[in-house]
Amino acid sequence: MLPRSEQKQQTRLALMAAARNLMDSGRGFSSLSLREVTRCVGIVPTGFYRHFNDMDALGLALVEEVGHTFSSTIRIIRHHELELGGLIDASVRLFLDGVAQHRSQFLFLAREQFGGSLPVRQALGTLRERITADLAADLRTMPKLRHLDDPALDILADSIIKVVFATLPELVDPPEYELPAHLTPQAKLIEQLRFIFIGAKHWQGLGSAHAHDES
Repeated sequence: MLPRSEQKQQTRLALMAAARNLMDSGRGFSSLSLREVTRCVGIVPTGFYRHFNDMDALGLALVEEVGHTFSSTIRIIRHHELELGGLIDASVRLFLDGVAQHRSQFLFLAREQFGGSLPVRQALGTLRERITADLAADLRTMPKLRHLDDPALDILADSIIKVVFATLPELVDPPEYELPAHLTPQAKLIEQLRFIFIGAKHWQGLGSAHAHDES
């Protein structure tokens, strides 16, 4: 028999997985009830409170989970420096591999960034800010972007992450009908990132933009 602490951890993870599985049918997190989540796991509703204070606490645990997965995926991509040309293609493919491997987690992220639970939505906003800050730190080490000041790199990182987050719903649930090659979610993400980096290559930063506006 497993130690009590390990049994408790397994039940906690099972509750999280049950919520993600219920969402896989197209439902939002805020539509899930505590009773149906516990029924999927095979425990009584009161047993839920041994693991989470309420459904929002379960949602926040799901945010933390996908945050770890997202960060792990990004660490893999960091080995393939995100620059112009083929490396963008490679980085997107690695990201899509991570999405496919952890589809239910990224499905939760894709849907709940605009979902009905305010605490979950706010936590996902904080997660996005943290990922953006980490990316901005990475961009500061790239030789091709040394001409940009820190505020410009912050804007660049924000643009990249917003494109990725906005494309997630299509990446997780692509259309059932066939799309032209250049309009598939993967192709659009690659080209959007390429446009961003081409612009960054020729941009001189926020200071030069303000000076140009004033002239």
